[in-house]
This record gives sequence, C-alpha cells and structure tokens, in this order.
Amino acid sequence: MKGTLELNDMIFWANHGCFTEERIIGNRFEVQFSATYDMEKPAQTDALLDAANYQLIYNLIREQMELPSNLLECVARRILDAVAANFPELEEMTVSIAKINPPLGGEVGASRVTLTRTR
Repeated sequence: MKGTLELNDMIFWANHGCFTEERIIGNRFEVQFSATYDMEKPAQTDALLDAANYQLIYNLIREQMELPSNLLECVARRILDAVAANFPELEEMTVSIAKINPPLGGEVGASRVTLTRTR
C-alpha cells in the first residue's frame, strides 16, 4: 500500500542567496516536503519504528537549511541527499523551497525551487 508523507509549511530563517546582504541579514524561507513509500506495515502495526519518522526528517531538513548556500537548488539537493541517505525506504521525494520577498527590485511574493528524486 503506497502512501505519501508530507511536511508542509515549514518556516526557517536562513542566509541563502548570492548577495552579501542576504548572507548577513538572512531571509524567511518556506519549505514543503513529500515522499512516497510502502505504508502497509506501519498502517497495520501502528508502530513508529515501522514508519518514516517525521521528526527525524524535519531535523535533517532544518540542518540543511542552516547551511548557507548561494542557490536554492543546492539547498534542495542537499535536503534530498540527506533524507535519501537516512531513509532508504522512501521511493520518491519532492522538496520545494520558497524565498519569501526575494530582493529582485520589485514586489515578488516568493521565488521557489522544486526538485524531485525518484529511486
């Protein structure tokens, strides 16, 4: 039984960007994460040890968001790499990172990068 795990609307203050000001001041980022995997066993046993642990996934995402990068593509890749290394049962993962009010010289609500990894 395939299912989808989602962590939505995670908010982080981080120092990602190419401009010096972004690296010093930082900005608000919103992260979405989803992954599909076989949920038959955890659905039957009701045991956390049989499921992908949301808290551990969140911790991996937070750790990667804390490491400054020029590009959101790099941060997204690091997140997928870290989660994939720790959760081999996840078959497809998608991460989306939005920089809120990016410094683009005009009114822009957010810029967003989305990456998907399939095994």
